[in-house]
Amino acid sequence: MSETPEQVKEWFQTAVLKLWPIATGSLSLRRSPCIRPNCPICRRGEGHASYALYGRRKGKRLCLYIPDELVPEVEKAIANGRRLHDLINEAGVRYSDALKVQRTKAIKARR
Repeated sequence: MSETPEQVKEWFQTAVLKLWPIATGSLSLRRSPCIRPNCPICRRGEGHASYALYGRRKGKRLCLYIPDELVPEVEKAIANGRRLHDLINEAGVRYSDALKVQRTKAIKARR
């Protein structure tokens, strides 16, 4: 089955509408010391656990604290960001194929 460029556009726009929330980057669990001088957790060398989203904004590296209760939503957003990247790659292939089919049909119609 061959698609037209317009059909590829419609497919892509429909697929993208389903991708919310969306984010890029990576979510990491980090362990850091606190500021309390006699913290038993820090004295044991364990550190306090917290999540951070690492990404980029305007070309600069970004680290953003994520509260524990928001981690599932941020994980979903990152998964959707990866899915969007995959959709862009697939759209490029499908669009190129559609353009070539359209070109071939136009050439045959001129003959």
